[in-house]
Amino acid sequence: MKHTQLKPFPKDFFWGASTSAYQVEGAWNEDGKGPSVIDIREKYPEGTTDYKVASDHYHRYQEDVKLMAEMGFKAYRFSIAWTRIIPNGTGEVNPKGLEFYNNLINELIKYKIEPIVTMYHFDLPYALQARGGWSNRETIDAFVEYAKVLFENYGDRVKYWLTINEQNMMIMHGKALGTLDPNLEDPDRELYQQNHHMLVAQAKAMDVCHQMLPQALIGPAPNISYIYPASSKPEDILAAQNFNSIRNWLYLDAAVYGRYNKTAWSFLEEKGYVPTIVEGDMEILKNAKPDFIAFNYYTSKTVEASNGEGNDKNNTGDQEIVIGEAGVYKGHNNPNLPKNEFGWEIDPVGFRTTLREVYDRYQLPIIITENGLGAFDKIEEDGSVRDPYRIDYLKKHLEQMQLAITDGVEVFGYCPWSAIDLISTHQGAKKRYGFIFVEREEFDLKELRRIPKQSFYWYKEVIANNGENL
Repeated sequence: MKHTQLKPFPKDFFWGASTSAYQVEGAWNEDGKGPSVIDIREKYPEGTTDYKVASDHYHRYQEDVKLMAEMGFKAYRFSIAWTRIIPNGTGEVNPKGLEFYNNLINELIKYKIEPIVTMYHFDLPYALQARGGWSNRETIDAFVEYAKVLFENYGDRVKYWLTINEQNMMIMHGKALGTLDPNLEDPDRELYQQNHHMLVAQAKAMDVCHQMLPQALIGPAPNISYIYPASSKPEDILAAQNFNSIRNWLYLDAAVYGRYNKTAWSFLEEKGYVPTIVEGDMEILKNAKPDFIAFNYYTSKTVEASNGEGNDKNNTGDQEIVIGEAGVYKGHNNPNLPKNEFGWEIDPVGFRTTLREVYDRYQLPIIITENGLGAFDKIEEDGSVRDPYRIDYLKKHLEQMQLAITDGVEVFGYCPWSAIDLISTHQGAKKRYGFIFVEREEFDLKELRRIPKQSFYWYKEVIANNGENL
């Protein structure tokens, strides 16, 4: 649909950006913080650093927030490290951890930046993992108790809450993310049991949030990518429907409607992955009502019909590159899309498609909580950091978002990945996403100096004009 006149971005639009605790904070064992599954991870991609120092945001948050304010941020989406608050996942609360996020939230409010808090972003407490992690139903109660601590301590200032970041990626690509328990005997089946427990925990947390904080808003935060068929062959269209249901709608149908997507459920039955559901679980899911949907978008996906020969399922170690599932779908390179240097297809129009599809299905307000381009940025001889490729990527996605808004999609915020450089899941410190350059190398921390990039000044202008200058 071509529009003769575009609708403007909403007047109070949340322009901002995102980070996650373990990728940006560092201070992995300071001030009483307990170990998470990320902290005890033994294997990293070859030649990449760990997360022990990261961008040292823990010690430099005031400097970082000041730079966000200089950009004009209206919101900052960050995650709280569960083990910084409750070191063992349950039990004793760590006052130093409470203090850090209390100070960070106050610093944001000082600059009139809305805090948008992700409660859980991959970093499950290791003490819970040692007792079975999400395979153990007790983790549901642990998450709810953790949620209550957050609501009690920060609910007077935090209005927007995100439950679980990219739950679908933890289930489908846990090995690549470092969240998969290596001790699982039958991981494919067990992960969907964990998924069910996460869905119940999320539903309970949303319900508790509404009880404790009537003015607060809460929602899920999966990674959503619309799935294209490789051709107009009916078999390819069925494959795309399959993968859309398994990758996307399984998670949002459960969060919004409190039910399992039927196509995804038939997949679980076929593969022998059906989770054990105890009495009361489905009622808990049905009673929970999110106020909005947050989702992360980097690229669309394209699939063709599986040939059923058993060679579709594989693993590239990258959750944004589709391989396949025997008899269900098979990954396909889209010849109509360019790729970035990491093999991810760049599809701004797919962003509009995804926004429309999510809004049509669920009719809830949307905030984008990740969208961005990783690249090997470098400091030039004159001391600047030029990233026109990032500006081009973000500009094209914002143009498509404005078209989606003109189509009628209700979008209230855009928080791309990432506010500042942090440690990438697959390529460590050298793959950079931020508006702010953090001067460090993979194993040489240097001085961790902050340098605004070219995109910093571009985004500052976008925010100042509420997107009118795209």
